[in-house]
Amino acid sequence: MTEQKQALFTIFGATGDLAKRKLYPSLFRLFKKGELAENFAVIGTARRPWTNDYYREVVLESIKDLMNSKTEAENFASHFYYQSHDVSDSSHYVNLKDLGESLRKQYKTAGNQVFFLAMAPQFFGTIAEHLKSENILTGEGFERIVIEKPFGTSYNTAKSLNDSLSKVFTEEQIFRIDHYLGKEMIQAVSAVRFANPIFESIWNNQHIDNVQITFAEFIGVEDRGGYYETSGALKDMIQNHVLQVLSLIAMEKPQKFDEAHIVKEKVKALNAMRQYSPEEALNNFVRGQYVAGRFDGEDYSGYREEDSVAPDSRTETFAAGKFVIDNERWSGVPFYVRSGKRMTEKGTRINIVFKKDPDNLFADNCDDQSVQNILTIYIQPTEGFSLSVNGKAAGQGFHLEPLRLNFRHDSEFLGNSPEAYEKLFLDVLNGDGTNFSHWEEAARAWELIDVIREAWDKETSELPTYAARTMGPKAAFDLLEKEGHEWAWQPDVWYQERGYYDK
Repeated sequence: MTEQKQALFTIFGATGDLAKRKLYPSLFRLFKKGELAENFAVIGTARRPWTNDYYREVVLESIKDLMNSKTEAENFASHFYYQSHDVSDSSHYVNLKDLGESLRKQYKTAGNQVFFLAMAPQFFGTIAEHLKSENILTGEGFERIVIEKPFGTSYNTAKSLNDSLSKVFTEEQIFRIDHYLGKEMIQAVSAVRFANPIFESIWNNQHIDNVQITFAEFIGVEDRGGYYETSGALKDMIQNHVLQVLSLIAMEKPQKFDEAHIVKEKVKALNAMRQYSPEEALNNFVRGQYVAGRFDGEDYSGYREEDSVAPDSRTETFAAGKFVIDNERWSGVPFYVRSGKRMTEKGTRINIVFKKDPDNLFADNCDDQSVQNILTIYIQPTEGFSLSVNGKAAGQGFHLEPLRLNFRHDSEFLGNSPEAYEKLFLDVLNGDGTNFSHWEEAARAWELIDVIREAWDKETSELPTYAARTMGPKAAFDLLEKEGHEWAWQPDVWYQERGYYDK
């Protein structure tokens, strides 16, 4: 039987897009499953002068596609309260405190509080300090703060931000969201590796030729041009999502499968990654920006034509590079990463490319070349994994042909799989930080990325480009080719055949 949680949620930035698209639907899913029932309440705060009734209408609109009954949805929405609030005005926290105390008694939340900061990072420290100074933090129950990326824009800004939060909250109370860590298959990476001796026994430089991580998006920057101009693909994706996935692949087997031991091994892996000099960064990382292109009968505009983007912008919409890890397990194995907007199709996947057998046993029997074994772990848009192997072709004579062993979750699973934020909310309520980014991880990631960013910022050469709906600039392919490798990406036929593909 599901044990219902007791908590008061305070959402800063409650009128924003993230709250409406992700937070309210995720809380409603937990409500429908009985994780949240009677003993919870939500305070939404923002500058807009909304009423409780109007706020509840917004919440109902955000969950309309999930409703089974109007009564159930209205019962859920009745737990939501709105407080117009200026986060920099101390007097406004008095009203917030009074409302919180009233709801704590009304809904019997046991003093448990979750603060979700769906706001710009420059407000994080201000909010945390006021929560303490205005005595909203009572210590009666658990008190946890959840923050969204970007967690800083460099190591120095991230450290300053972390220092301001650490004055109020302990590391165990701070939950830094990386929504990719909430994805089912990211959590399953460890299961694929550690629960299968067939893989774990060869998960090293004796058997693995290279590792490839691709985070591809077919959409452009849409209405986020202003934000993207200050970020770019390196900071937006490589610094957090990509390095989180890389550390999961590269880490040593933890003594226990729990938060403390997993984080310890991820940090070890990140610390073993080579920090490049500026010259090495330029040799091992490339960038690009999408320009106008045509795909499947549709025309796409270039990045510089997007709203809120400078006509001479040098912001990269694509980044690719090679990381190396200087430890016994991974010495000599390149980890290739890439991420970009307006690529051919949406897809997040990991390719573990195994070494070829140097001795061709069948050289005297046929002219066929065996393919490299590749373990592919699919994360988006569907979850699963496949393994490419070699087999005998049907018919007379002896011929090799490549075969693929596939497992993909079916459409029923896709409908029932918990949305990332739903799982992350539940983890916060349970005090489980396994699927969140920790300060040591974030700090090391910024150290690795800052060198690349600073080297690029000093570059004045022409920015490489790629046509919209292609897989990136030529430089990204040259990066692998010069080392005798190539990107293992293949179109997601499984996804397309089932009608899930959105062009």
